[in-house]
Amino acid sequence: MGIVSPGFFGRRRSGDVKLPPGQYLTHDFPVLSAGPTPRIDLDGWQFYVSTENGQRKRWSWQELTSLPSEDITTDIHCVTKWSKLGTQWKGVAVETLLAEVETASDYVMAHSYGGYTTNIPLEDLLNGQAWIAYQYDGEPLQPQHGGPARLLVPHLYFWKSAKWVHGLELMLADESGFWETAGYHDYGDPWREQRYQGD
Repeated sequence: MGIVSPGFFGRRRSGDVKLPPGQYLTHDFPVLSAGPTPRIDLDGWQFYVSTENGQRKRWSWQELTSLPSEDITTDIHCVTKWSKLGTQWKGVAVETLLAEVETASDYVMAHSYGGYTTNIPLEDLLNGQAWIAYQYDGEPLQPQHGGPARLLVPHLYFWKSAKWVHGLELMLADESGFWETAGYHDYGDPWREQRYQGD
């Protein structure tokens, strides 16, 4: 993948705002990436869900953005210790994409254009907890923030919200993704400070 861009420093936490332990509040939207930013032509963009049996369902950009969408206002928390409150997104709930998918899987590997991967329990992508987001703050999601579409799983550290998402692979057993293989926590709950393996 390439060199990881450095972390950012922001304002210290405000006393009247509840943040996960060790986090500080920022009003910026820091950009952190491993490797170059992919530029994906929407005409060739594709998203898929694959099952443990190898079955695959695909959506083009037009098909995905024609599905019922939701407006999401949520806080996000980066493992590099910044938090941004009240971010506004638009996207398709993951459970909408899985509505006609039969699976016995308990785990998911998110795959991104550019080769990035991250693992997430399936139950953390359901029940209004995760989306394929394609707008941020009322505008198309920009490439530096994961556009044209990124996975949005705001209750976990933000590395789980894979940028440039390309597909979700349903798995019977858990496997570590890119950062998890490098020592980051397999789950990543910011409220329990699950930054690294063993936390």
